[in-house]
Amino acid sequence: MALAKRSAKDDALHAMADALEARASQILDANAADVQAQEQAGTAAALIDRLRLTTDRVGQMATGLRELAALPDPVGEVVRGHTAPSGVELRQVRVPFGVVGIIYEARPNVTADAAGICLKSGNAVLLRGSSSALQSNTAIVDALRSALDEAGLPADSVQLVGGDREAVGELMRARGLVDVLIPRGGAALIQRVITESTVPVIETGVGNCHVYVDADADLDVAERIVVNSKVQRPSVCNAAESLLVHEAVAAEFLPRIVKALSAEGVTVHGDEGVRRTSPDVIPATDDDYATEYLSLDISAKTVASVEEAVEHIREFGSGHTEAIVTRSQESARRFAATVDAAAVVVNASTRFTDGAEFGFGAEIGISTQKLHARGPMGLPEMTSTKYVVTGDGQVRE
Repeated sequence: MALAKRSAKDDALHAMADALEARASQILDANAADVQAQEQAGTAAALIDRLRLTTDRVGQMATGLRELAALPDPVGEVVRGHTAPSGVELRQVRVPFGVVGIIYEARPNVTADAAGICLKSGNAVLLRGSSSALQSNTAIVDALRSALDEAGLPADSVQLVGGDREAVGELMRARGLVDVLIPRGGAALIQRVITESTVPVIETGVGNCHVYVDADADLDVAERIVVNSKVQRPSVCNAAESLLVHEAVAAEFLPRIVKALSAEGVTVHGDEGVRRTSPDVIPATDDDYATEYLSLDISAKTVASVEEAVEHIREFGSGHTEAIVTRSQESARRFAATVDAAAVVVNASTRFTDGAEFGFGAEIGISTQKLHARGPMGLPEMTSTKYVVTGDGQVRE
C-alpha cells in the first residue's frame, strides 16, 4: 500500500464509491435490521440517529470517497528540506503509518470514510465498529473489499475486526503489528483505549461545544447561529451543547433565543440569569454544563465578559469547538487567542468543524489532543514523516 501509485489509489476510491451506490439497497437493508434491533433494545434516539443510514447518507459516503480521489496524495510530500553545511541534502517526507486500527461506535458512515482516508494515505486499516452496527458495517466492508479487488489493490488492506469485547483488547495490545490506534465514540470508549492500549493512540474527544454571544453581537445573526449549531443535527460531536450570553444583551437576547429553541423542541437548562427570562428554562447544574447531550438539550449561562466566557469554557469544555458571535474584532481576537480548543469559530455555526466542510474530503475523526494531529483529521494527519538524507560520500568529522 505504501508503494501504490496515486492513480491506482484514486481508481480504487472511485470503484469503492461505485460499489457503495450499486449495493445501496443491501446496505440499507442491513442497516434497517441494525436500527430495528437497537430500537427494540431501547437505545437512545441520538444513538439511533447516528446509526441510521438513508439513501442520501449512502450517497454522501460515496461522494466523500470521490472527493478524496480528487485531493493531492500526501505520501511523498516534502514537508521541509535544505542542504546542510556538510553538503548533504535533507528532506522530510510524508510516509504512511502502516496499519491503522480504528475503534468506533454506531455511525456506519465512519466505515467508508476511514477506509478511504487510510487507502489514499497508503495505510491498511483494521475497522472495529460496535456490535450495534455489525450488519451495516459488514455490508459496507464487503462492497469496499470487492471494489479493491477489482481495482487491483489488496482487499485485505480494508478489514472488519469481529469477535467479542476481548477482540478489542487484542487490538489494543497488538503493538508491533498495529502502528496506531484511533478511538472514535463516547467518553467511555475513548478512555478505555487511552488507558489500556499499548499501541500508540491518537485521541479523539467528545464535543461539549459552546456558542458565546458577545455584548457586541448582531442578535439576528446570533439567533441563527445558535439554532443551527444546536438543532441542525444534535446527535453529532460538533453540535452546540452550551450557550453563553453576555449580560449586556441577556435581557434582549435570551427571551428570543429560548423561544426559538423551544420551537425546535430544545430544552434549555439555565442559571438564574437565564431562568429569569423565561418560565420554560429549567435549573442547570455543573453536571449540565459538563454534559455532551447529543440530544435536543442545551445548557445556558450569563457571563459578564469575554474573559468569564473563556473561564467557563476552560472549566467545562472538551477542547473540541468553541464559537463566538460578535461584531467586535478585539473580542473575536481575544476569544480566539485564549480559548483552548481544536477549532475556534467566529460568527459561524459550530457545525462547520468537519472534515468535509474543511475541504478534506472526509475525516477519520476530530482530534482534541495536542500531539501530531488536532481538529478534523484528513489525509496529512494519517501520515508520519521520515528524513531522507542524501550525500555524495560525506563523513562526519
